[in-house]
Amino acid sequence: MLTRLSIRNIVLIEALELEFGRGLGVLTGETGAGKSILLDALGLVLGNRAESALVRGGEDKASVTGTFEFATLPPPVAEALDDAGLELEPGEPLLIRRQLKADGGSKAWINDQPAGVALLRELAPHLVELHGQHDDRGLVNPRGHRLLLDRYGGADAAALAAAWSAWRGAQERLEQARERLDQAKTDQDLLLAHLAELTALEPQAGEEARLAGTRAAMQKGEKLSGDLEELRHIWEGSDSPLAALRVAARRLDRIAEEHPLLAEALAALDRAVIEAGEAEERLQRAAEALDHDPAALDAAETRLFELRAIARKHRCEVDELPETMRRMRAALDAIEGGEAELDALEDAARRTRERYETQARGLHDLRVEAALRLDAAVAGELAPLKLDAASLRTAVVELPEERWGAHGMDGVEFLISTNPGADHAPLGKIASGGELSRFILALKVALAEQGGAATVIFDEIDRGVGGAVASAIGERLARLASGGQLLAVTHSPQVAARGTTHYMIAKSSDGTVTRTSVARLDEAGRQEEIARMLSGAEVTPEARAQADRLLEGV
Repeated sequence: MLTRLSIRNIVLIEALELEFGRGLGVLTGETGAGKSILLDALGLVLGNRAESALVRGGEDKASVTGTFEFATLPPPVAEALDDAGLELEPGEPLLIRRQLKADGGSKAWINDQPAGVALLRELAPHLVELHGQHDDRGLVNPRGHRLLLDRYGGADAAALAAAWSAWRGAQERLEQARERLDQAKTDQDLLLAHLAELTALEPQAGEEARLAGTRAAMQKGEKLSGDLEELRHIWEGSDSPLAALRVAARRLDRIAEEHPLLAEALAALDRAVIEAGEAEERLQRAAEALDHDPAALDAAETRLFELRAIARKHRCEVDELPETMRRMRAALDAIEGGEAELDALEDAARRTRERYETQARGLHDLRVEAALRLDAAVAGELAPLKLDAASLRTAVVELPEERWGAHGMDGVEFLISTNPGADHAPLGKIASGGELSRFILALKVALAEQGGAATVIFDEIDRGVGGAVASAIGERLARLASGGQLLAVTHSPQVAARGTTHYMIAKSSDGTVTRTSVARLDEAGRQEEIARMLSGAEVTPEARAQADRLLEGV
């Protein structure tokens, strides 16, 4: 709840520190005293637009700080702070400070950590609920009506949310499978052609390296074979070295007996013939070993070029071609098995949808029953508030499927008719602001235990009414405040007398400077202020006596 409001240099307020507690706090004062300034200042804390005109004349900046304390931080507030990366220790008060400059612009902080105004607006509905003459938030906003009705009727939408999640998950898996199958069917002919081409080639892992090695060896053998062929022509010709050696040896043999040295020469020449013969034999064996097959080289080169060409076609490495084939076969197999998978996913989507619809229709019935009870409860509150001709109709309307969600298939809105026979219309369309405030009070009383913002403010809900109606308003405000915190800006002494705490707003001037101040009244001060509200400018003994009776009557 709101425990402190610190204001500096806002319009007529120079410096103000206000402390608030539980129960009903009433704010009174003469017309024009500055009650609206307090609400404008609080609005800055809640993310309202920062108007430079709010800065007190002669000052260059103004600020407002609101302090909120909770036994446990409301989950939406905790989640919003966490999403924004702001830290708040358990049990630590929530301090929101807003500063604005006279020349335009504003800044905001949450517990001394910079924060955007958008975050303040996100937190606002969970901190303060304001109802006034021109209310466009809180109960007037239909976005919260469904949750309020569910709380009132004791409906638990958690199981429905789980059923919704299961259905949407099954539907999403089905749609993804359909997309995959459709795409696979589109690619089927191309896949078959590519796979046939690869199957005909039958690429093997490591084949490129083997072929490249074989090709290199064959190319080297081809060159050596050429060189050996030239040597063979030299050794086998009529003028080959070996033939010449043999001729020389025969001639030398005929004359070797003529001189000892010739015998030695002949022996050396015989050894040369033998060595040359061995060389010829080895050359022959080498030629046979290096004998290459041009057709085999051509086949290896052709295979290697084909593998590299198809790898480029599929944008992969040659060694990745077997895996590419595997993926193609898997894709084709998926097409064959895809229909069966699709049938299973369609069955799952159908069953989860049926489960969701069953639970959603059950929740719809609960909402319809709760709506009738709520309408009757509000009707019981309207007559004492001088709204006996009005009626509430809580509309529970089944939405088109595209708007179904975790909340169910219903749209919920509070509709009001202020005259018998008149059509029911949204709360925000009601003609009279005073009627709207009182109607919202009746609705708040009926929904008293159904949660909402930590602090509720009613701004001049009693405008234009008095007597028994004002007493009824005061009694209901006090009842609402008994479980939390409610602040009421009021002109009614009957409402003011119900307050747990009473704040008087006054405006004073020394002839040059006008200031607005707020004082928390003691019992004597309360009696005097209520007497003033009863009698006007001059407080009479009769007014004081009547004030005492009002205070004693509560």
